[in-house]
Amino acid sequence: MSIITVTQLNTYLASVFRGDRNLSNIFIRGEITDVSSYSRGKKNYLFFNLKDSESLVGAVVFHDVLKRLKFKPADGMSVVVCGKVTVYEPRGNYRITVNDIIADGTGKEAVSFEQLKKKLSDEGIFSRKRPVPQIPKKIGVVTSLKGAAVRDIINVISRRYPLAEIYAVNAVVQGETAVESICRGIKKAENCDVVIVGRGGGSAEDLSSFNSEKVARAVYNCKAPVISAVGHETDISLCDMAADLRAPTPSAAAELAVPDINSLYGKIELLERRMKNIAETYLARTESRLKYLTYSLESNSPQKKIELSEQKLNSLEKDLKSAYRIYMGKQENIFSEKTSMLENLSPLKVLARGYSVVYSGEHIIKNSNDINMGDTIKIDFGNGGADAEIKNKW
Repeated sequence: MSIITVTQLNTYLASVFRGDRNLSNIFIRGEITDVSSYSRGKKNYLFFNLKDSESLVGAVVFHDVLKRLKFKPADGMSVVVCGKVTVYEPRGNYRITVNDIIADGTGKEAVSFEQLKKKLSDEGIFSRKRPVPQIPKKIGVVTSLKGAAVRDIINVISRRYPLAEIYAVNAVVQGETAVESICRGIKKAENCDVVIVGRGGGSAEDLSSFNSEKVARAVYNCKAPVISAVGHETDISLCDMAADLRAPTPSAAAELAVPDINSLYGKIELLERRMKNIAETYLARTESRLKYLTYSLESNSPQKKIELSEQKLNSLEKDLKSAYRIYMGKQENIFSEKTSMLENLSPLKVLARGYSVVYSGEHIIKNSNDINMGDTIKIDFGNGGADAEIKNKW
């Protein structure tokens, strides 16, 4: 025989407990004692013992379950605990991990109800939630046609959305035949856009038909979305949980089933204004775009290009003429200045101021060394001239 550790033993026992289906979902009746709480961060835990006249077992309620309990467990309470048996491996003791606690005053019926609720929940009957049509054409109503509920529903729908067609199916809502009657009514009305199932207020016994497994399944299997409106009872029925939407009263169910026509008119007016604004904005942008394209087309047309070229040519011609006039004016000024300078430097001008030019033959005499005594020279004055003979020089 092999030797194992304490941890191995506790781990093995924990796996055995987890693998036993009889221990995974049990209901235990007993009296609560030794209640204590523990907190870790924002999570709270509750510990207590559950005992009868001969034995005692520990129990733990984790944070998520503790938040949804309908009452706070206290010492001395007689309850039915729903949960599973688990092993706390560090200490090697077993305990009940609690999923729900029911006050034992409700007896076996409450335990049976909780078992049925868990069964349907595990099958997914309560998890599917279909959207209710925003503007339904045909509304099915499954209830007693002799009661006040159907009148309330018709009044509300007629006031809020008179365009809707109401298909009312008579159903027995309490008594021995109620379950089958409600199921048949749901089946008849399932071709509507939405179905309202319910009745007016009553005691828990009066509303018991809506806690039937058959009714819950009929609601789940209905082709159309279902709004449950089961009276004023504070406890939620199986019909409520299986429905796609729950209403506290038949009148409230009617309000959830149809829109307010006045609100729709307001939305239509708002949409009309928005469409008008969008259309006007679009037309304005299109007109602006058309003007731009027309201008671009005109600007890029051959005729426009020719006109622009002619304008540019005329402008260049004017610029050229202007530049020519400026250039010629400058040249005339330069010519005048040069002419004036030439006139000032002209020998005739010099001679006119009293100077003269002396020639010896064809050569201008610039120095007295260029002539000899007795030479004949020619003298040009500003006006006229003379011949002379050299008689003396220096």
